[in-house]
Amino acid sequence: MTAVASPVGNASALRRLYLVRFGFAVVWAALLFVMSKSLGPVSIALLVLYPLFDVVAAVVDARSSRAGGAVRGLYVNIAISLLAAVGLAVAAGSGLPAVLRVWGVWAIVSGLVQLFVGVSRRGTGGQWPMILSGGISVLAGSSFIVMASGADPTLANLAGYAAIGGIFFLVSALRLGRKS
Repeated sequence: MTAVASPVGNASALRRLYLVRFGFAVVWAALLFVMSKSLGPVSIALLVLYPLFDVVAAVVDARSSRAGGAVRGLYVNIAISLLAAVGLAVAAGSGLPAVLRVWGVWAIVSGLVQLFVGVSRRGTGGQWPMILSGGISVLAGSSFIVMASGADPTLANLAGYAAIGGIFFLVSALRLGRKS
């Protein structure tokens, strides 16, 4: 027999996870913004850390969620984020435009997955910010790919992207607070 999390228990677990994700995103964005002028060891480590944190968060989320569609999407997200971490580490050797392209592709694909997971969890509550965030991620990812061909690419845009994503996690957590 498979244990199924109650909607209220799942909402509480998601709320805690979303608050942690908010805190991580804000701190990460601030650190990357400070390092955004160049692609050095610290900024590369931060770039690789972000998708790895996403993997850990998706694993925690999958363990606390038992809604079939959402869990499948989370497993897809784990694979995508692991590939992104490796891709970013490799791309860093080719320079900032390559990093922006890899990040852009990751943002597009993970945004689509986030949309799917958010839609499948609508009954849990607090998911509209996640659905909006997924859509924005697709658009932002496209803009990162375009920025990679620009005259003066910078990591500052990635910091802004993470900060906005963190705000969406905070809004979802607050909305879920009413449910739990």
